[in-house]
Parts: sequence; C-alpha cells; structure tokens
Amino acid sequence: MTLQEIGRKAREASRSLGRLGIMEKNQGLFAAASALTEGEREILSANERDMERALKAGMSQGLLDRLKLTPERIKGMAEGLRQVAALEDPVGEVLSMKQRPNGLIIGQKRVPLGVIGIIYEARPNVTADAFGLCFKTGNAVILKGGSDAICSNQAIVLCLKAGLKSAGLCEEAVQLIEDTDRAVTQKLMRLNQYVDVLIPRGGAGLIRTVVENSTIPVIETGTGNCHIYVDESADFSMALDIIFNAKTQRIGVCNACESLVIHRGIADTFLPLLKKRLDEKQVELRGDQGCCSILPGLTPASQEDWGREYLDYILSVKLVDSLDEAIAHINHYSTGHSEAIITRDYENSQRFLNEIDSAAVYVNASTRFTDGNEFGFGAEIGISTQKLHARGPMGLKELTTTKYIIYGNGQVRP
Repeated sequence: MTLQEIGRKAREASRSLGRLGIMEKNQGLFAAASALTEGEREILSANERDMERALKAGMSQGLLDRLKLTPERIKGMAEGLRQVAALEDPVGEVLSMKQRPNGLIIGQKRVPLGVIGIIYEARPNVTADAFGLCFKTGNAVILKGGSDAICSNQAIVLCLKAGLKSAGLCEEAVQLIEDTDRAVTQKLMRLNQYVDVLIPRGGAGLIRTVVENSTIPVIETGTGNCHIYVDESADFSMALDIIFNAKTQRIGVCNACESLVIHRGIADTFLPLLKKRLDEKQVELRGDQGCCSILPGLTPASQEDWGREYLDYILSVKLVDSLDEAIAHINHYSTGHSEAIITRDYENSQRFLNEIDSAAVYVNASTRFTDGNEFGFGAEIGISTQKLHARGPMGLKELTTTKYIIYGNGQVRP
C-alpha cells in the first residue's frame, strides 16, 4: 500500500470515527485489548525476531529494554487500552456557551483533531498506546515505527485490527507504515493533505529531524535530561531512595534521572552514601571537580555530560553552593522534561516549583512518575516539552481541538 493510499484510508476512517458514540468506542477498545492478549504468542514470536536483529546490531542496553516485550508488558498494553476505555470521553464537551446582545448563542466544544501521524523508534508498546488514545478521541492514526521493531509492530497492529473487526468497527482507524525506508518517513512529514498533526517520539535526533523537516504541524515530545537537586536540608534516606528509583528502575525511559545536583554543604557526607547505594546497580558517576575530590577515582564529568540523556547506568553529578545556582544550572541544561528537589525547606520547595522551567516539577518524589498512566490519563501519546497546545504527559484532551458552534434565529450582520 502506498503512502498516499494509507493517508486516504486514514482520512476516510477519521470521518467515520468522528460519528462514533462513547459506547462504540469503548467496545472497540475492549475488543482490541482482548485481541492483544489472545495474540500474545504471535506478538512475542515477532518480538524475538526484532530482538535477535537488535542484539546482532549492537543496540544499547537501554534501547534493548525499550524494544523487549514480555507477557507482562503485553498484559500491560491490553490493560492500558481498558483503562483508556474507562476514562471520560472529552469529545463533544461544551467548554462555553454565551449569548451575544444580537441573540446569537456562541459556544465552543471539543472535537477530534482528525488524522494523527506518529513517528517513533523501537518502542512497540507505543503502537498500542497511540492507537488507544487516538481511537478514544475519534482520531485515525498513522504509525511509523522504527525498523528495529517492525515485526513487533506488525503483529500488534494485526491484533488491533482484528479486535476492531470483531466489534464491527472500522479497521482502517489504525494504519501502520510497513516500509522501513527512511525516505518514506520524509514523505510522511509532508503528507499535509491527509495528516492534521505529527507527533515524534524518540531520541533527540529523530525529534529534531521531524521539527526541522515537517510541513505538518508538530507536537514536539522531548528527550529527558531529568535532574534531581538534593537540597542542604534533604532527608538523606529519602533522597537515596528517590535517586535510586529515578535512575535505576528503568534506564531506557525519558523520565529517568540523568543528572544530579547536590548542595556542597552536605556533599562530604552524602556522596559516599550515594555511591554505595548506586554501586548496587553498578551506576557510573561522572562528577565535577568537587565530587572527584570527595570520591577519588570518580570519572570526571565533561561539559557535554551536563546535557546528556544517557539511557544507561550513568549519572552526572554537580555540586552547587546555593539553590539559586542549582536552579540556574538545571534551567540551562534541562530538556524541559522533569526535575525534582529533595528538601525539608518549604520556601526552597516553592521557589523550585515556581522557577524551574520544565513540564513536570516535583518536590520529594521520583521523576519516574511523569507518565500518562501515573497522572491518571490512562496510556499517553508522549511527554510534550513544548509550550503550545500541550505540555507534559499528553492524554485524551491533548488529542482534541475545539470548534465554535453558533445558534441563531435569522440574524444577519448589519
């Protein structure tokens, strides 16, 4: 199937999806979830082929973790669809309704965006998540996954389509571009006549390419150079637990902690405790001169380390003399994703919340919570680090737009 045919089918599907009621959409989601669990064997077999190729190609540990599917992860994908079905449907919500002096009643309500294109890397769970959120909001979706996950994505989409068919709904609501040629991705970025918005999910290179080359409006999802600042008043036990979770629970995700900032006043005591805790997972610390003087043998950090998203068992560590210096450092090197402060000082916590310019800012909690499901949105379409239309985890409302509805009784403009 050509890209033009995929676009045309998606546009036609979006019109039929826009007419579906909440009951029909939820039935489709439940049917798709059941099809995923029923197709577990086929999905895992396809994923094994992808994993074998990735291992031979030398894919990094963090990316391998993103690519790998397990029975538990497939169950999680299915459960994600069921959770989306349980959420309130934003489509049709009337945001306002006011009467003008001339008698016109002007309102505004939520409607689907139409056709959403998603370009993403080796993360097959995105295939199901993106479908679920788009379907719930009445949008057709065109998926362009990375070549490393092509077998997994094909198997998942086959299941999703089978579920929709069993529910008597339009299978064309989800389209997978199976051609792995990068030139096709470039063409997708210019498919204005069919695609209403494009969402890239992946590394900095992919996102930059889409932003710079797309002629379709883009919702930019960002990489995650996420910071944790350990304030002078921090509870050490809490700080160690949070850092350990944020860094090591899953290394290949955008909300993992990559950069640590520590108040110099506690560094002599805290750093040895931190190293001992992170040694449990063989995390490599890359520190500034102050850190290296406290922990001889530590890998010295380069200037590039402060802005790196490692997706690996590596953590940069910077010592600062004040909250002001911490905020300035984080705002300079952050990708605008998620940052946290560990502190017992209320005033410092409020300043951090107010002055850090990121999509999600935490007090005394792990950055790993920046996630659509954890925020109560069900699955997410991505974490937006831009400031227009959507910011942070993008759930159902972020996949809608609005239109004005106007009621009259014969008014004409004088």
